[in-house]
Amino acid sequence: MAQLNGVMMQYFHWYIPPDGNLWNEFKEKAQELADAGVTSVWLPPAYKGIGGSSDVGYGVYDMYDLGEFDQKGSVRTKYGTKDEYISAVKAAKDAGIRVYADVVLNHKLGADVEEEVEATPYSPDDRNQAIGEMQKIKVWTHFTFPGRQGKYSDMEWHWWHFDAVDYNVYNQGENAVYLFKDKHFDDNVDLEKGAFDYLMGCDLDMESPEVREELNRWGEWFVETTGIDGFRFDAVKHVRAGFFPEWLIHCRQKAGRDLFAVGEYWSYEVEALHHFLDITEGNVMLFDAPLHYNFSAASTQGSDYDMRQIFDNTLVQQQPTLAVTLVENHDSQPLQSLESVVESWFKPLAYALILLRSEGYPCIFYADYYGANYKDKAPDGNEYEIWLDSHQWIIDKFLHARQTYAYGDQYDYFDHANTIGWTRLGDEEHPGGMAVVLSNGEEGTKWMEVGQPNSTYIDITEHISEPITTNDEGWADFRCSAGSVSVWVPQS
Repeated sequence: MAQLNGVMMQYFHWYIPPDGNLWNEFKEKAQELADAGVTSVWLPPAYKGIGGSSDVGYGVYDMYDLGEFDQKGSVRTKYGTKDEYISAVKAAKDAGIRVYADVVLNHKLGADVEEEVEATPYSPDDRNQAIGEMQKIKVWTHFTFPGRQGKYSDMEWHWWHFDAVDYNVYNQGENAVYLFKDKHFDDNVDLEKGAFDYLMGCDLDMESPEVREELNRWGEWFVETTGIDGFRFDAVKHVRAGFFPEWLIHCRQKAGRDLFAVGEYWSYEVEALHHFLDITEGNVMLFDAPLHYNFSAASTQGSDYDMRQIFDNTLVQQQPTLAVTLVENHDSQPLQSLESVVESWFKPLAYALILLRSEGYPCIFYADYYGANYKDKAPDGNEYEIWLDSHQWIIDKFLHARQTYAYGDQYDYFDHANTIGWTRLGDEEHPGGMAVVLSNGEEGTKWMEVGQPNSTYIDITEHISEPITTNDEGWADFRCSAGSVSVWVPQS
């Protein structure tokens, strides 16, 4: 499913300026990214959200409005217009980059008209516990899309297309999830909070034939209209897992070509990820959230973290062919809902661990590559200014090493709590091999084999300037600086 030696990039972060310029920016950068070694890009949701021109894209309003209609206060989305999106996708494909579209199939927000319906309130913390009797409530569930006026689809959404909401006009102060009459929370969702079917907004009823048919129609239209190569599914732990392969297979058949898919199942419990992968039968890869959490822990614990355990209980360790490995994303970045920061000093080590090994489909984060600066309020109510360092220089070095040297057999030397390493022996088309050594403590060395006798190797990270020569059997003591990583490749 993943491309051989392919590298994905998440081309946005939560605090991208709402200036409508991202699609144009990406179009301009596409060739440069392809030259660097990026083979696919995950773009943010392209359709209109409840926040109009400022919505990051996860507050889904109208999936047919890609920045074409005057709705929610603007024509464009946060990232640009429909024409600019389609143009950017084409430019990326012309440069040899596959484009994956971010898709939210869990909920809708920003309805146009209120409706009355009977519903039972449930505890927000336990979806198995009712906290009141069935009652008449008033909810925002009728979506008419007045700006679009039926173009592309004439379907209007009503309360019966949803399972639940969390807001009642008649009792605005009550903290509850309201399950509509004759509806139920889906099975085969994450078991957090009893059954984590409901996340936010108007929760789609995936058992409704009308809902499934409309999502199928939209998928066909979206693929044909934009020419994208696949999807990143948001919030898959909140949707009946079996829905995704059904929908994806439908879109593939209609498109007459393969479409890639990766899901966001944000959980540290790797068994929950395995369960989802079993149900979806390998049609959908998953981001390796447990690996991200290991990186976060390693970065905060410093030399107290045992680097031999960095891949323990991760998806890439247990199902490498279905793991998309990552260091950070828009949800884990500072001041966001799932904040679990990987500190800046550790990011070069983390990117080496995903970009220079044979397992997994690595994903680079926009804010790690280009850096970022933004302000927002934290949960404590205080406003903070965040500066994120750019690691583009060293990531580009890793991308070059991946393209040029990361081939053939891989040998691991994970035999020290602070200093670990591995080698790639190369193949017929990519001879020479490569050695990677990193330390979260003091400077370290690792006696490793690269398979090239009496050969000179240099550190392309430039952390260590002196070259190293292998012995008659192709072994050498490869070095790295304290709290750093070195990548040793044949001297040209």
